[in-house]
Amino acid sequence: MTVQPVEQILSAETAMGAVTLRVGDLEQMSGYYSQAFAMEPLEEATRGREVHRVLGRGETPLVRLIHTPDLPGVDPRQAGLFHTAFLFDTPGSLAATVYRAAQDPRSRFAGSSDHLVSEAFYFTDPEGNGVELYTDRPRETWRRRGNVIEMGTIYLDPNDYLQRHLTEESVVAGPALAGAVGHVHLQVGDVATARAFYVDALGFETTQADYPGALFASAGGYHHHIAMNVWNSRGAGPRAASLGLGDVSITLPGREDLDALAVRLRSRGIPFDADGRSVTVTDPWGTQVTLALPDLSTDELLAR
Repeated sequence: MTVQPVEQILSAETAMGAVTLRVGDLEQMSGYYSQAFAMEPLEEATRGREVHRVLGRGETPLVRLIHTPDLPGVDPRQAGLFHTAFLFDTPGSLAATVYRAAQDPRSRFAGSSDHLVSEAFYFTDPEGNGVELYTDRPRETWRRRGNVIEMGTIYLDPNDYLQRHLTEESVVAGPALAGAVGHVHLQVGDVATARAFYVDALGFETTQADYPGALFASAGGYHHHIAMNVWNSRGAGPRAASLGLGDVSITLPGREDLDALAVRLRSRGIPFDADGRSVTVTDPWGTQVTLALPDLSTDELLAR
């Protein structure tokens, strides 16, 4: 595996920010993310005909919903979102959220897996967007071969997991328990083009490339902040305007990281917009990616 020069990789302090989804029914989707995933509305703004609503836990934004009812629905075959993965600090917090999601009649349960580095449960929201709920296993237990991190897909019994970890206290605590966007998994047209953009240009490091039709990459030795697959979307071209993924948000620790990113993008002839606090770029399939400095307020998020 090729090792990138230090100046070509993202800082180890890189993290994921709130994902933006374009939605057809704002009240249903807002209610679903509140009830199923214990998120609270944090801020709202109207921009022309669009209503933007940010939901999260505590002061942490997790998802921005943009009401755009005139767009067609999510196409599961085109490039875009495979799932947004929400990370929880403890098995108890994860179990409580899984329990809430499973109780909501609007949820579609899509499976559960022990990935060796994490334990995860999958749902599909009412408008067809994939959601992963997960908690990490301790980093010292992850098996590594150089930059490669071993991951698997082993059946995880959801009922057994809930019996072992669910408590009434964690269910009641709901939004008071911390949450974060741990990673975002994308559908792309082909993996080699995705690698050239997300690894070579943006600066993530490949952590796992052994799965057929998929690539996993991260900053700072995490198992993955970003993943790309062609399982449903092989050969897909540029995205048509539709509901679903509107923006992938990545948080960089300092201005020097934004400057280094801009150098990488210019050297590859990739156009981007910059405002001093963020760089916005579009991937080869038309998915918008925003890399921004930390402490982004909900007002700034709504202004994007």
